[in-house]
Amino acid sequence: MRELRGGRSQNAFSRRLGYRTNVAYAWESGRAFPTAASALLAAARSGIDVPAALTRFYRRQPAWLDRAEATSPAGVAALLDDLRGRSSIVDLARSCDRNRFAVARWLRGQAEPRLPDFFLLIDRSSTRLLDWLSSFVNPSRLPSIGRAWSALEEARRSAYDAPWTQAVLRCLELGEYRALPRHVRGWIAAKVGISEAEEQQCLRLLHRTGQIFLRRGRWEIRQVMAIDTRRDAAAELRVKRWWTEVALGRLSNPDCGIFSYNVFAVSASDLARINQLYRSYFAEMRAIIAKSEPSERVVLSCLQMVPLDSDTVEMQN
Repeated sequence: MRELRGGRSQNAFSRRLGYRTNVAYAWESGRAFPTAASALLAAARSGIDVPAALTRFYRRQPAWLDRAEATSPAGVAALLDDLRGRSSIVDLARSCDRNRFAVARWLRGQAEPRLPDFFLLIDRSSTRLLDWLSSFVNPSRLPSIGRAWSALEEARRSAYDAPWTQAVLRCLELGEYRALPRHVRGWIAAKVGISEAEEQQCLRLLHRTGQIFLRRGRWEIRQVMAIDTRRDAAAELRVKRWWTEVALGRLSNPDCGIFSYNVFAVSASDLARINQLYRSYFAEMRAIIAKSEPSERVVLSCLQMVPLDSDTVEMQN
């Protein structure tokens, strides 16, 4: 809220938001919290295009923006309900350590979550709270998350420049690796089918960027992060191509995974439904992964659906 206020005084900012009291002081001192809708309205009154910020977060305009004002309680409810996907209210409430009836009321727009609860719901629903904040303000200017944001950016750059680092990190989560008395050179390489030199290169990069540390002779992850590579569109496209080529390379052994294709004709409206189905599937898969214990397998999931018709070719050109 201090970042949104900028150079204005607390009194001036409070008046700009329509309050007669110095509500900015109460918020910034932690004596009170704005509702999520009030915070988003404050962002709008500060000159931030809230729908555009949400579109940056989604990397597309969310469908619910057509039926709800972004800064309204209904918009907050629509956002939270969209982010939870097919996760149950009970599961979401449990992950947030909040009363399920309160969470249900927030998702239905029957009550308004305070800003801390709103942030908690975004974090548990999408694991992308830092990216959400970065769509509105410069996160490096927020003292509470500045260091975490720098770490996330380092991890994101590693995912762009050395994609195998992501598989190496997942290997360090495996119970089988954590049961080793010490790190065994080449163990990770053999596990995921890379060279020992590549394993060492990835470990050095992960260590240099602070993502892993050596403890009692074995590598450990400093913090498990959800890395959204969509922030840099060109780099994201490169890494998508890279992982698709890895999957194609494994196709020489058809028993090692699921490979299928289907060429079909469909209406434009049904294609939109299929796209939404894919997004729902991806969100549900991420929810399963987040709760899966113990870690026993490292998996690459590559999904492609590409329109082949001339209209798409013309649009791309």
